[in-house]
Amino acid sequence: MFAGSAALVALAALMAIVTALLIRAAVEARSRARSWIALFLLAMMGEMWIAAVVYLLHPSTAGLIAGVAASGGLMVVSLVPLVAALERSRRAGRGATAIGPAPVSLGPAVGIGLASLVLANELLMSWGLLLATGGLATGGTSLAAFSNVVNSPWFLFTMSGEMLLSALLLRGRLSRAVLVLLLVQSAIMLFSPTALGGTSWPSLAIYVSSALMIGLFVYLFEYLYRQRQFAPAFGAYLVELVAVYGLMMAGLFVWQYFGDGLVFALSVVLEMIVVYAALARPDGFRAAPGTPWQLRPHWTFALLTGVFVAEVCMGAVLSVQLDPADYVGGFPFLPLAGAPGTVLLNALSNGFWFFATAAGSSWFLIMMGLEMGALVVFKFRETKSLENRIRLLLLMGCYAAFAVFYPSIYFALLFPHAPNPSTVAVLGWPMGIGSYPLAIGVFGTVLLTYVILGALTALFGRRVVCSVFCTAPLMYQGTTIDAMKSFNRSSPVARKYLSSRLSGAYSVTMGLVMVALVGTSLLSYLDSIGKLAVYVQGNDPSVFFFVASFSIAWYVLFVAIPYAGNYNCVTMGWCYTGVISAAFQKIGAFKLKVRDKQVCRDCKTLDCAKGCPVGLVDMPGHFRQTGEFRSTKCCGVGDCVEDCPYDNLYISDIRHTVRRLLGRPETRPRRVPTPAAGWGHGPRPVPSLARLGPSKEAVLLPMFRDGTTGA
Repeated sequence: MFAGSAALVALAALMAIVTALLIRAAVEARSRARSWIALFLLAMMGEMWIAAVVYLLHPSTAGLIAGVAASGGLMVVSLVPLVAALERSRRAGRGATAIGPAPVSLGPAVGIGLASLVLANELLMSWGLLLATGGLATGGTSLAAFSNVVNSPWFLFTMSGEMLLSALLLRGRLSRAVLVLLLVQSAIMLFSPTALGGTSWPSLAIYVSSALMIGLFVYLFEYLYRQRQFAPAFGAYLVELVAVYGLMMAGLFVWQYFGDGLVFALSVVLEMIVVYAALARPDGFRAAPGTPWQLRPHWTFALLTGVFVAEVCMGAVLSVQLDPADYVGGFPFLPLAGAPGTVLLNALSNGFWFFATAAGSSWFLIMMGLEMGALVVFKFRETKSLENRIRLLLLMGCYAAFAVFYPSIYFALLFPHAPNPSTVAVLGWPMGIGSYPLAIGVFGTVLLTYVILGALTALFGRRVVCSVFCTAPLMYQGTTIDAMKSFNRSSPVARKYLSSRLSGAYSVTMGLVMVALVGTSLLSYLDSIGKLAVYVQGNDPSVFFFVASFSIAWYVLFVAIPYAGNYNCVTMGWCYTGVISAAFQKIGAFKLKVRDKQVCRDCKTLDCAKGCPVGLVDMPGHFRQTGEFRSTKCCGVGDCVEDCPYDNLYISDIRHTVRRLLGRPETRPRRVPTPAAGWGHGPRPVPSLARLGPSKEAVLLPMFRDGTTGA
């Protein structure tokens, strides 16, 4: 038995090696005829497996004859396109058949044929080996058989090795980024949880594949930050890849939760098509760069959506794996049966609560923290201002402590006698001013929450919430996502919210949100004292409002940054906590100030406005006239301070007020030349943009339109 299994493993390994060599032969062929010969050899491999499968399905003399006949017939048929290709080359003349100095470019037919044959060969091989080892039950539906074949170790492990070998053999033709992505894809394929049974392998595979996926997304985002322009073929490949991984993570959750591996199997097949289509066009990835992604909102939206779907489903998988007591059976799925209207409503409800439950889970937040936190670390390395560096450290620490650990079950496990988090002032504030589940301490806790929040905002500005304590700044302030603030000026929707002026759209949104907050909170309180019994899908009204706002709407608008602009929770005014904090900032000490108004009058770069993540494009006019700027929208990120080329800008809060009252200078003097003394009145190379790599200024500077810097 062992010898037979070892022989089959060796056969599968040999299949992977030969297939990888034939892929290289097809891709690096120096004539069309040679590429078609490689395809013919791939077809012959598949035809031999057809004979084996037919015999294993009908193990008899008749089955053997039928298998050999089918294989031979298909071999004859496959000769037709090969002979036709050779004949076309002969008729085209001697130059067409001669071996060229470089590999020929594969046409669409050859590329499609290559991907189709490789996939068909692997499916047939895995089918045959499963039949040979008794791993495929007879009977059942064809979809179930397909799922079993693709989810088997014969398919997954062989495809992983084949992908790895193909990438290594073609590494000279692939860019570094494509090679890295292919190698990580190969590793993720290797650690497919469905490949082996038992409990140890699926658990290990989930952990390893999740870690690899996080690393892949971090690498992808940082690559986009460093390389704003790339070949259109590479951009298409990235969107296809993240879309497949979104489907794959959804399929993995369905397999883990319901025991059905069909969706995961389909995603694996689609990934193979994406991979081999990419390997068939390596030169396309080295073509001339296309339009920068910051000028392609549809492409950026598609990429963000695919990544986020994968992250949500991966968070659900990790939650079920690591916290089964809380999440197995915890997703409120309604039956999809009955009248069409009932099915539709139940499907919408299932999607809503799955999304909300997964997005609110500790492991999703941990995973997002690792991904987006890595981008913040990259930004930290580029940040020069000590105050901004300290703030970045604080926001990462607050996210880990108060957004992830404190609300999680792990805090209660470590501190079993600690009070319920929702009854603790400030840390329990997400429930707004409602009573659920604050119970007896509702008014004291809520009052103390907003006294503390208001006092901190009045003293240090809105950045206490919107740039440190909230989960949003970690998501928004990493390198790549921060670079998406360019959409604030290029998107027709986001442009409506530019400047510190409270537009009509902002006022309407803010009003509706505050009315909803007060209304649901009042209903919640009346429910808690027995005066009413109003619930939304069985949930307390304030809980439903919080979930809809921060577990649904926030993430929808996050992936919609290319259309709604960056930091849209601030710019659009739909975050009720931010709106309340903004009211306290209006009466506080926080403002932006300049050391010398004349420097701003001489400056032509407008870097402070370009760097603002919430689009306060009118700040230069205020600096020139009054030397300071106040706005309830300003959330104190400090990019304007960082990007000022003359070190003329600083954030002023209670610390500076105290220094002024004590007769001490608010801040140190400037340390760089003025525009007139140093670079003159024309724009100079911008450090904050130039350090991002080539073409960044060309992308960002034209987005700042004339007429947007009025006082």
